Amino acid sequence: MSVYLLESRLDGVLGGKTAGALERAFGMHTVGDLLSHYPRRYARRGELTPIDSLVVGEQVTIVAQVKSANERPMRQRRGSLLEVVITDGRGEVQLTFFNQSWRIRDLVPGRQGVFSGKVGEYRNGKQFAHPDYELFEDVDAARLTAEAQVHEPIPIYPATSTVASWQFTKIVALVLDGLGDIEDPLTEDLRTRHGLLDARTALERIHRPQDEQQIPVAVRTLRMHEALILQTALLQQRQAVRAMSATRREAGDLLERFDAALPFALTPDQSAVGEQIARDLVGAWPMNRLVQGEVGSGKTLVALRAMLQVAQSGGQSALIAPTEVLAAQHLRSIARMLGPDLAPLIMPTLLTGQLTAAERRKAALRVASGQALIVVGTHALLSDSTTFADLGLVVVDEQHRFGVEQRETLRAKGTAPHALVLTATPIPRTVAMTVFGDLDVSTIRSMPAGRAGIQSFVAPVAEKPAWFARVWDRVAEEVAAGHQAFVVCPAIDAEASGATQNDDVEPPEPVVAGEGAKARWGVVQAAALLSRHPAFDGIRVAILHGRMPGEEKDAVMRSYAAGEIDVLVATTVIEVGVDVPNASTMVILEADRFGVSQLHQLRGRVGRGSVPGLCLLVTESEPGTPARERVEAIARTADGFELAEVDLELRGEGDVLGDAQSGARSSLRLLRVVKDADLIALAREEAETILEDDAGLRRHAGLARAIERRLDAAERAALAKN
Repeated sequence: MSVYLLESRLDGVLGGKTAGALERAFGMHTVGDLLSHYPRRYARRGELTPIDSLVVGEQVTIVAQVKSANERPMRQRRGSLLEVVITDGRGEVQLTFFNQSWRIRDLVPGRQGVFSGKVGEYRNGKQFAHPDYELFEDVDAARLTAEAQVHEPIPIYPATSTVASWQFTKIVALVLDGLGDIEDPLTEDLRTRHGLLDARTALERIHRPQDEQQIPVAVRTLRMHEALILQTALLQQRQAVRAMSATRREAGDLLERFDAALPFALTPDQSAVGEQIARDLVGAWPMNRLVQGEVGSGKTLVALRAMLQVAQSGGQSALIAPTEVLAAQHLRSIARMLGPDLAPLIMPTLLTGQLTAAERRKAALRVASGQALIVVGTHALLSDSTTFADLGLVVVDEQHRFGVEQRETLRAKGTAPHALVLTATPIPRTVAMTVFGDLDVSTIRSMPAGRAGIQSFVAPVAEKPAWFARVWDRVAEEVAAGHQAFVVCPAIDAEASGATQNDDVEPPEPVVAGEGAKARWGVVQAAALLSRHPAFDGIRVAILHGRMPGEEKDAVMRSYAAGEIDVLVATTVIEVGVDVPNASTMVILEADRFGVSQLHQLRGRVGRGSVPGLCLLVTESEPGTPARERVEAIARTADGFELAEVDLELRGEGDVLGDAQSGARSSLRLLRVVKDADLIALAREEAETILEDDAGLRRHAGLARAIERRLDAAERAALAKN
């Protein structure tokens, strides 16, 4: 018999036709790919059951003989139906197979075997649809095999229309039978300490368990494989960064003058994180730090102080923001904070795609010559025509809006520049370890003094229709008190064909139970409603969305910030960074159409000054549905870190990890970042110990090979760019 390795190609093991089907269905190329496609659940075979005592809905196993087999075309749709009658001498049951006419060659009258499946009902008779079966030459062999397998769980695999679960079971059995030695990613010491299996036994028991008790320890072992492989790869990447040399950026009088002119004291967290960054900037290797903090916690100020430290030696800083509105606001905010003393020395410069050709040439010249020590922009910073004299620091605002390729493109414009990643979407600890494990993570929890805070309420207009009118009266009352308001809509024009929520920035959240299939409220519809509303006579209403020209968007935001607009009706283009301290109220229409973290970001646009904030979450979703749950979670708490955990629970980590972040998502099969938090932390400790003792993994060949197999070249490259 041939002996296969985990690296063996499937076309050499199974033949081109089967290997091709597996590649098309699941993207599999090697034996390792195949064996890491684990069962999603296990069915029970059930006790051997006489046909005359079958109960509808139960999973059973019977020993029977084929009585008849007939194929006929289906009446309502294309294809054929194979109907097989089997008997055990006491009763009869029908088996049905759709579009599988080839089975008639096996299921000929007189053949005997074991049949396992769930009992259904059809035309007053019992039926199995697509049961698993195994045929034998004589009934005694069939009965003995069936009795031996009564307690063996049946693995149910993720399947497709071209590769069924039962087919996959047979393929896995063939491969396992021919599998040679496996280099174990876990040392014998680690396995002994944590009660885990060797790799070969774990694979056998997850794919071919002899009883249900064998499954949990196999799953736990293979979860540890995934966690240790990923954590080791991330820590190796950290080692690689630390092997690079960086230009030391010593602080000086620029930062001293800036701090002396600040009209307020830094919060304790701002000071602590600032000190961490200051140390990083004079370190031997490039800084790679993620700073997370609540909306309005002062992350931009921390980043600006880092930029001034870099500017002291003539180094430039590039801050990339996800939208033109946010980039322009960052520039104004930075210029204001620098003041008339420092701004001319630093020359903060805006570089976006919406600038005129002449403005862009002028800005690009400032950047290329090194005159602009702080450059703020959007994706225009990534263009080949944008060059820097001495790029020393890359600041990425709202990291979840950028893929690793974009971040690396910007970093490549300097020589091993420092990197500072900012996010106002708090990241659960386990996600930080799993996705950003090669970054040092800093957290700003404390908020600047003088913030009035925000109250949030759900307006369930399906149950209480009168509340919809009250929402608009409440907005008018706030405007009458001298304040401003936002109205956020899930679409630009809900009546336009193909209207989706979040047209401006992100693809729509997946539709979940309780959420309408199509947005009802767009900016166009909401603005029209307010133009007819009697309470809004004399109230100045404007609109803002991502399809407006950049100059027009910027003009609207300037007017709103200056108090010349009372109510701004917008899409999520105002989600991040928009800072208008006089804005007291936010109405979010169809709030159930937004994710938890997005609602939290939106809400953070109000209550930023001394004016108390009010957030009204308008929804028609039914109580108890997932759509309603996420809205109620926002109303319950203003703690972004708590909401990040809620978001992870409601959405699942697939969305949180995201394809763009690293190779993590495609390499995780069993590991779940919420449920397996303790295991991930344990794996990180083990990985640190291993690499401290054996940085090149020369004495851990099994782990080194597992990393190569599990994280292919593209995924390793993605990790390297994270």
